Amino acid sequence: MTAIISAAQLAGESAGPRPPVLLDVRWSLGGPPGRPAYDAGHLPGAVYIDLDTELAGPAGAGGRHPLPGVAAFGAVMRRAGVSADTPVVVYDGGQGWAAARAWWLLRWAGHPDVRVLDGGLAAWTGPLSTDTPSPAEGDFAPVPGGMPLLDADGAAALADEGLLLDARAAERYRGDVEPIDRVGGHIPGAVSAPTTENVAEDGRFLPADRLSARFGALGATEETGNVGVYCGSGVSGAHEVLAMEIAGHRAALYAGSWSEWSSDESRPVATGPDPR
Repeated sequence: MTAIISAAQLAGESAGPRPPVLLDVRWSLGGPPGRPAYDAGHLPGAVYIDLDTELAGPAGAGGRHPLPGVAAFGAVMRRAGVSADTPVVVYDGGQGWAAARAWWLLRWAGHPDVRVLDGGLAAWTGPLSTDTPSPAEGDFAPVPGGMPLLDADGAAALADEGLLLDARAAERYRGDVEPIDRVGGHIPGAVSAPTTENVAEDGRFLPADRLSARFGALGATEETGNVGVYCGSGVSGAHEVLAMEIAGHRAALYAGSWSEWSSDESRPVATGPDPR
C-alpha cells in the first residue's frame, strides 16, 4: 500500500465501487483556521477535521500538539465515517503537514489503508462542494502501536546512538531564530533535515528514488538501524516520516518534539550549524 495518491487516482477511486473516506485537514502554523476555507469549497463528500482540537490533545507539558486521547480520536474518526475496512484519503491546502499528521495518527492507531493526496487541494482539478456531509457512523476502533513513537528520552538516545532528524527550518535548528518555543536550538546530536526539501515546487513529494538519495545522504541507510524524526510540535515531523515511508524507510516520530523538549529546562540544547 502506497502512502500517497495522485489527484487523478483519487478521482477514479471516488467514482468507483469502493470510494475512500475523505478527510479535509486544512491548517497552517499561526494561520487562520481551516474551517472557513473548507466551507468555501472542499472535495465532494470530505469531512472537515480540526488539527488543533481533533488531531491533538490540549497543549501543555507534552508540547503544543500532543497526541489526542485514543478514545477521543476514535470518536472523531467514526463521526467522519471511518471504518476499519474503508480506505481513507486525507488532504490539506497543499503544504502536506496537516495531512501527514492525520495519516500518521491513523496509521499509528492501526488503520491499514490511509493515503495522503499528493499536492493537496491545489492538485485537485475536479469540482468542489460547499455541502456539509453527514456520513454514516464508522466502526474504527484505534489500537495504538501501528507506527513507532518516541518520547523525549527515546529521542535523546536515538540522537546519541542512531539517527535523529530535525525536520524544522535550518535557522530554527541552528537557533538563529525561535518564533514559538521557549528557546532556540536543537536536540544534541540531531541532524538538520528540513521538511521543505521533501517536495518539489508544486508541493508534490519528490520521487521515491530522490527521497531515498536525500535520506541516504543524511545517514539513513540499511545499515543505520533506528531512525527518528522531530520538528516543532509533531506536525511537520509527520511529513518527514511520510517522506521516509515513500523512500522505503520506517521512522519513529517524537510527537512532543521541540515544544516539549525545550519546555524542560533540564534538557540540553545545542545551537549552531549541523556539525557533519
